[in-house]
Amino acid sequence: MSSEWSLPNLLANLHDAIEGDLRRAREALAHPTEKGDASEAVWIEVLNKYLPRRYEARKAHVVDSEGVFSEQIDVVIHDRQYSPLVFTFQDSFIVPAESVYAVFEAKQEMTADHIAYAQRKVASVRRLHRTSVPVPTVEGVKPPKEPQHILGGMLTLACGWSPAFGDTMAGHLTKDLDTGRLDIGCVADSGFFNFDLEQQAFHFDTAPRPATRFLFELIARLQEMATVPMLDVRAYANQIPR
Repeated sequence: MSSEWSLPNLLANLHDAIEGDLRRAREALAHPTEKGDASEAVWIEVLNKYLPRRYEARKAHVVDSEGVFSEQIDVVIHDRQYSPLVFTFQDSFIVPAESVYAVFEAKQEMTADHIAYAQRKVASVRRLHRTSVPVPTVEGVKPPKEPQHILGGMLTLACGWSPAFGDTMAGHLTKDLDTGRLDIGCVADSGFFNFDLEQQAFHFDTAPRPATRFLFELIARLQEMATVPMLDVRAYANQIPR
């Protein structure tokens, strides 16, 4: 049976929409802060639209049960099934550390300073304490799940290096392979990168339609992570003033 639908065209259009929105933010807005806010909004909208419903993306701080806060994170991907707490104050959001799957810094352009900045932001989340409690199921109580590695990354429209994905980028990414490591990232007009755990090296993909390729790789990485630990609500309750 013939069809007017084309999956390649749908996937190509997805990338074009992301890159187009990022370019419009750069060209239409004059103030750097406005450009940054618009970039964050584009990525958050894309992630909330295309990630499975169990995930939610938002700009937020992350807090642990000991009352320690991360720096503000441009894009936090978090779970609400086992970690239902999301604190709000005016336009600010605070999510518990246990609920976090991934954190990203969003900028208009990939630079050495922005990579270092993103690494510091990611590290501020990974250093937080995370609880885990046994999980009741119909098959009985399952033991607490070990908190897993939180994905860290960077999202940009462009990169001024030539080539964008070469020794210069690799050199800056490898400056922190510990708590600040960036596992995955996208330069919407050039390509995306991800860190290969087996080879302990960064892989650069400069094939066409990088935003779509990045999104699919991110979904695959999230699938591999399964579910976040169920947080200890009583540990957070200990912070309630007496």
